[in-house]
Order: sequence, then structure tokens, then C-alpha cells
Amino acid sequence: MNTVSDSFRNPWEKFHGPNLGYVMEMYERYLQDPSLVDPELKEWFDRWGPPKFQDTNNDDLKDVVHHTNVPANLLEKYVQAVKLADYIRTFGHLDAKINPLETSEKDSCHIDIQKFGLTEDDLKSIPSSIIGAHLPNHIKNAFEAIQYLKEVYTSKLAFEFGHVQDVEEKNWLLQMVESGIYQPSISNEKKMELLKRLTEVEVFEQFLHRTFVGQKRFSIEGIDMLVPLLDEMILESVQKGTKLINIGMAHRGRLNVLAHVLGKPYEMIFAEFQHAPNKDLIPSEGSIGITYGWTGDVKYHLGLDRKIKNENTVRAIITLANNPSHLEYVNPVVVGYTRAAQETRHKPGFPEQDESKSFAILIHGDAAFPGQGVVAETLNLSRLRGYQTGGTIHIIANNMIGFTTESEDSRSTKYASDLAKGFEIPIVHVNADDPEAVLAAAHLAVIYRQTFKKDFLIDLIGYRRHGHNEMDEPAATNPLMYQIIRKHPTVRKLYATRLEQQGIIRSAEEVDRFAEEVEKKLQAAYRRVSEVTEELDYEMNPPEVAEKGIPKIDTSVPINVLEQVNHELVQWPDGFHVFNKLERILKRRITAFQENKIDWAHAEALAFATILQDGIPIRLTGQDSERGTFAQRHLILHDDKTGKIFSPLHQLSGSKASFAIHNSPLSEASVLGFEYGYNVFAPETLVLWEAQFGDFANSAQVIIDQFISSGRAKWGQKSGLVMLLPHGYEGQGPEHSSARLERFLSLAAENNWTVANMTKSSQYFHILRRQALILQKEEVRPLVIMSPKSLLRHPLVVSGASDLSEGSFQPVLPQPGLGHDAEKVERLILCSGKIAIDLAEKLEEVKDKDWFHILRVEELYPFPMEEISRYVKQFPNVKEIVWVQEEPKNMGAWNFVEPRLLTLAPAGVQVSYIGRRRRSSTAEGDPIVHKKEQARIINQAFTRS
Repeated sequence: MNTVSDSFRNPWEKFHGPNLGYVMEMYERYLQDPSLVDPELKEWFDRWGPPKFQDTNNDDLKDVVHHTNVPANLLEKYVQAVKLADYIRTFGHLDAKINPLETSEKDSCHIDIQKFGLTEDDLKSIPSSIIGAHLPNHIKNAFEAIQYLKEVYTSKLAFEFGHVQDVEEKNWLLQMVESGIYQPSISNEKKMELLKRLTEVEVFEQFLHRTFVGQKRFSIEGIDMLVPLLDEMILESVQKGTKLINIGMAHRGRLNVLAHVLGKPYEMIFAEFQHAPNKDLIPSEGSIGITYGWTGDVKYHLGLDRKIKNENTVRAIITLANNPSHLEYVNPVVVGYTRAAQETRHKPGFPEQDESKSFAILIHGDAAFPGQGVVAETLNLSRLRGYQTGGTIHIIANNMIGFTTESEDSRSTKYASDLAKGFEIPIVHVNADDPEAVLAAAHLAVIYRQTFKKDFLIDLIGYRRHGHNEMDEPAATNPLMYQIIRKHPTVRKLYATRLEQQGIIRSAEEVDRFAEEVEKKLQAAYRRVSEVTEELDYEMNPPEVAEKGIPKIDTSVPINVLEQVNHELVQWPDGFHVFNKLERILKRRITAFQENKIDWAHAEALAFATILQDGIPIRLTGQDSERGTFAQRHLILHDDKTGKIFSPLHQLSGSKASFAIHNSPLSEASVLGFEYGYNVFAPETLVLWEAQFGDFANSAQVIIDQFISSGRAKWGQKSGLVMLLPHGYEGQGPEHSSARLERFLSLAAENNWTVANMTKSSQYFHILRRQALILQKEEVRPLVIMSPKSLLRHPLVVSGASDLSEGSFQPVLPQPGLGHDAEKVERLILCSGKIAIDLAEKLEEVKDKDWFHILRVEELYPFPMEEISRYVKQFPNVKEIVWVQEEPKNMGAWNFVEPRLLTLAPAGVQVSYIGRRRRSSTAEGDPIVHKKEQARIINQAFTRS
């Protein structure tokens, strides 16, 4: 330890409250045996004597004890008093009245002063400053301080901050809570508005319950305060200048949030209950925005945009994201929206981020928050450079039950919120039956987020008045809980009684009148829906613009531009030292360009550069994507002397847009969801996600199934996201061979995306440029690329500069050197991806080549029927069309292409398969077995039947 400087004056002035208590306890040990304490503390005690405190009511600095003559009993009283206060701060939530269904008072004996060997007189003899530095001025001694802390920490609003490690944050939180300055002032007028809001919430749910009997709605009843909680946070944020609030939530309470927070007209909600949604019911003034898909989704999955206007000026926008039944998977999508909204992307370099522009509110279920791994993945994004948004406010809409599963069977922690402790997120638990406590929680959450730019969590503890959905009978599985719930008054009734007792409401009739007014509005809206109905589209055909293919786009780049870009990509600032081996590798790209040996990563860098020059921003993330999993990319360079970073794409001449590239955490679901959300919200940006190996995308299957492949059909939500999935069989076993191509093809329909498996670097160059150029067109769609591993530097995959400057993406490539004598061709071999290069390598050994031809299917979906048909017609004597693949027969593309090849094949032409047999695992585990099986497939392809 460092020696304490003689110039350091009175170190004890820095300590107060719990910290001073700790030092006092250590001093007691020091008196027993100096070796029992930390050497640095021992040195302080040797030099400065016992801890001292500042009595705020006395200007004199008094010794707690004298160094030479210590009254041990006095020291013990001080230590125990501070321990008691710290115990209340840390464990007061265990005694707090946060469960609205608990009827009996909690036994608080474990924070009783007697448990700490103290009496009331003891505490009255101790100054309040020893307990805390932020107590109200009227607190005169430790007894009053302890009573005050009990009131603060065991009320209907309880706090968990002990896991927050940052001293500044923790002191700020203690100051906020113990001074009470975080609590908003609630006027009588605002209390009346709050009661009216609760009336809207409750009467709406009861109307739906009576009117649409037995239909699912996942009602908010039991956590009604969720709506005023959102109101308060939105109001606070907009007043501070926030322009966009993004909300993500599951089913529970969604219709009420749509109606009252997002302003979705009652008529539209009623029409959806009647299975007759009508676009004519959208308000004409444009205050809300709704997009439609063609297959649609259930009403409690749908999202909405709402503009908050001040006269004709839009002050802010609120967005509720569309969400599937995979409840928590919307979390990273919404965070991605938020990051995209915060960034400015029209200048070179990394995007400029302004965290005050927008923020996210994520509403979780109490069973889902600890139960779904994507929650932890998303929380982990919150402080990472490439993903942080300056803090998300989390709300657990806590029903204290899952579907039918009670808490003790659904989590291993006391609270649903405990997962957040590992990420040092402050937590407040609040009783949903105390409206004013809930508003206080909202206020604290917003000012914490604005102050520290970090996540905050509100555990809104209520109940669920009905079953999981309104068709369930909850008493069958949770009889005791529902005996209590059915006798429990609603929060509206409780709050009305409270206001009546305070004299703010004159009578119960006044409360009933509020409810009658809301009921009349609902009845009128319901009548309007009955008058305006629209016949359902039973065919649900996609619009022509979505179903038609990508238009012809010129993706070529003049050779002089490419040459200039190629030169700039290997230039770095003076004094920047690239690792010498890497420098040699990158500098080779100058000669590779001249020698027409542009490999995969080289073509990618040229594509990115020219896309930026076109004014299109790029964002690329993935595990190790800055370098590239296979050491192929190196778009972020590290100075090997200083560690500073540099990207040539940030100083490219003619660039008109930002380039962001980030190594992602070892997560797939959250990161892919984030990138999807980013792309949806920033549709002008080419957003790419790269899996370390293609099969890692398995972990993000929900995002792929529920958002990327179907989002437009369900919600009208367009995306141009690119997924790079390394795929190919090189004997690395079942976990690093297959990107599960078959899964993407099984989801392919209605031109929902492009699936490509390419064999030339120029093809990659052109498809990236094509994707960038369609981003803001109606024809935009995601792009799934089975990207290479061993082919990254393969000599048969390289391209010439002219292929980039003059060519375009081709869905089908014929094998060079074959098919010259069309009359002799009897077998037409079709294949895709790496197996095509394996076949091309083997061709050098094949003497008789005239009898077959090879077509590489570079774009598997949309399947290039016309292109392949033209080739089939070129060979009049073809007897068989063979599909060759390296994946097992039940995987890869075979099941997808077989019916299409049967359609294309002329009469009498056989369609057959060459590849691995059906397997339950994707690939062999032994590299020698792999080589033997791969050789068999290739030999069979070149062997006459």
C-alpha cells in the first residue's frame, strides 16, 4: 500500500454513513489486534487515530473516541447504530409493503433496535449525522434517523441499490431516496387526473370483457398503474427534450397501452375483435401511424406509432414495437430502434451518437424476465460501445404468476428482478395499488437515466385479475391466490377512497360519473364500428411490389474509381504502426488488384468503400467481425505500439456516410435482434450481422422466424438486413459446417428474402452493392448469404477488376470450360456454394468432360427458374439433371430444389440427387471420414450412371 502523505489532512472527513460505520468497525478490530485490519487502514489508524465525524448541528469537529482512552461501549453503540442503518438500507425491502395481496403486517423484528443491542436512549444520544449525510433537516438524532429510514425503506416503494458498485451512483441514489427530493409534487388537480386515467383503464377492460365474451385480450387488470407509469415517464422525458420513446412489451395490458398511451382509436380495437379491421378508422390528422402486412397478426401483437403534437408541431414520437408470442425477444429489437434513432450517419467515420434523442422502455413479464435468456443477453448490451443507448428503463409487469405457474416454481431467486443485480442496475419494487408511489418510481427512473445514462428497473408488483387469458379459469390451478384476488378492490376504487378521505373528491357519485363518461365513449365507438365494416381478404395475397423480384440495378463501378479506392484502403496515417505481418498481407492488395486476384474479403472492402461513396451508411457487427473470424477482414487496424485504432473506410475520399463496425458479445439472439431493429429504424443503412460460424445462427432462430422472415407479411415492417453465415463442409465436425441452409429455404415464400450461396468474390461485391441500392425501395428484402470459410482465399474464387467494374450479380454461373459441344451433354449438374469449387478442382483430373455440364446456382431463393430453363434448352440430349450437395439429403437445398427441378426437366429427363445420405447430425465428426465421403460425392458426380 502507498504511504499516506503527511500533507493529507484528516482522511475521516471523507467518510460518512455506512462507510464511516465500516471504518469504525475496523477500528474496533484494530484495538483488539492491529494485524486484523488491512495494512493501509492500520497505517491510517496509527497516524490519525480513531474515526471522526462532523456534527452538522455543531461547528466543532468532535472525536468519537480518544485515541489513547477509548470508551469501548460508546464505540460499540456507534458501530451498531451505523450497522442498523445500513441493514435497513440493504434489507428494508424484505419488510416493505410491496405486495398488494398481502393482508397481514410484516414482522420487522430483524431490524428492531434491540436486535443490535441498542435502546431508544442510546440512539437519541447519537447525532443523526453518524447515520447519513442526506437526511431531512428536521432529523435531530440517530433515533429519529432510524425511524425515518424505516419509513423510507419499508413503505410501498422499496429500493435495492446495494449491488451498485460505483460510489458516485450509490451516493446519488442514497441522497435521492433519503432526502426525498426525487418524489414529484402531486397537486390535487393531478391526483384527479390520475383517478380519471385509472377509470379509463379499468372501464375499457370491463367493457371488452362484457362485449367480447371469451375472446383473448390479456387484460391489464391488477397492474392498471402501468398506463399512468408510462404516461409519467413519457411526460418527464419529452419535457426534457427527448424526441422519441420506443416501447417494447408482451401481451399483458397491450391493448390498454395501445388505446391510452399510443392513442389507438377504440373503434380500431373493436373492429379487430370483430375480425374486421378497417383502415378507414385511422385518424385523418396523422397523429398515429399503422402499417399493415398481408397475412396480419393477432391484435395483442400489433404495434403503433403516435405523434405527440403541440398545435401543429410534433414534439415527440412514441413507438410500440410489434411483438410475437416469444415474449422477451422484442427487447433487443427495441434497443436497436433506439440506437438507430440516436445516431447521425451522413458523415464519414463512426456515426455521431446523441443519447438524449431517444430512449427505450421495456416491459417484461415476471416469469419471462428471469426465464428467458434473451433478457440477460440484452442487459449485457447496455454498456457495450457498439450497442449502448444511454440507458433503458425496464418495467416488470409483475403478476406474481406465469401462465399457471407460481413464482416458487418459475425462478430460483426471491424477486423476478434479481437478474438485473448482476448488471448493477438499480431496482425499485413498488406496490401497484399505490398510484403515487408508482409515479415516484417513474420520476426516479427517468432522472437516474438522464444523470448516469444507464439502465434502471421498476418492479411493478400487482396481480392478474383473470386467467392467463380470458378463456382460462385460474382458480383451477391457483385457488388460494384467486380467493384473495376476487375479494380485492381495484386500484381505481382504492385510490378513489383515498382521495375521498383527503377531501379531494366530494362523494362516491363523482367517481361513478367518471366511469359513466368513459362508458359512453366506448359505447359510441362500438356503434361506429358496427356501421363501418370491411370484408376480409381471405386470399391475403402480398402486394405486387413485394412479390415481384428485385429490379435490374447497375452495380458496376468504374475501374478508375475502384483503383483509387483500392489504393486508399491500404493507406494509414503517418506514425500509425500496423503489425508488420498484417501490413504485408494488406499491401499485397495493390498487386492483387493489378493481377486480377481479388479475393472475398478484398472484394468486400471495395464494395463497402463504393457503397459509402454512394452516400449509404454501413453498420457491420458480429463476433470478431472487425478482424474477421478467419483473419480475412481487418477493417479496424490496431497500432502495435499504442493500441490506437484506425479504419481506412473512415478517411476514404468521396465518402458521404458513416461506417460502423463492432465486435459483438458472444450472443446471437440479442445481437441479431438489435441489428434487425436498427435496420428497421434506419432503412437507409446497410446493416450486416455476421455469425462466427453459420450454425451459431441457431441461437437466434426466434429472431429469424418471427421478425426477419415474416415481419413484412405480419406487420408491414420492411427490412434490408444482411446475414453473413459461414457455411461449408471442411471436416470441422457437425458444429462448424452447416449454417442450416435448409431452414432459410423452408421459410422462403412471397419473395420475403434473398438466399445466396456464391462462388466468386465478384458475385459478393455485386450482391452487396445491389442490396445497398434497394434499401429505400419498396422491393427491399433481407439478404441471407451462406458465406465461405475455406473459399475466402481460394484461387478459384478470386475475380478480376473488370468483373467488378463491368459485371453484375448473376443468379446462375456456368462452369468455365464445359458445355462447348451441346449435342454431347447428357448430364446437367446443378450445385451451389463450396461443393461447386470442389467439383471445379476435380475437373483437372477428369479426362472425359464433354458429356456433362455444371451450373452453379448462386441465388437459391428466389429460385432462378428462367435462367436454369434457358440452360436446359441449350442441351437437347440431356438425360438427367443431377443436384449435387455436400449436406445430408434431408438438409441443404435438395428438398427445396427437387420440385422445382422436376418442373423444369423436359419429358423423359430424370432428376436425381448426389450427396450424403439422410442424417440426424449435420456432418461427420472425423476429418478423415469427411474427406472420404466428400471424395465419393465428387467422384459420383463425374461417373456415368
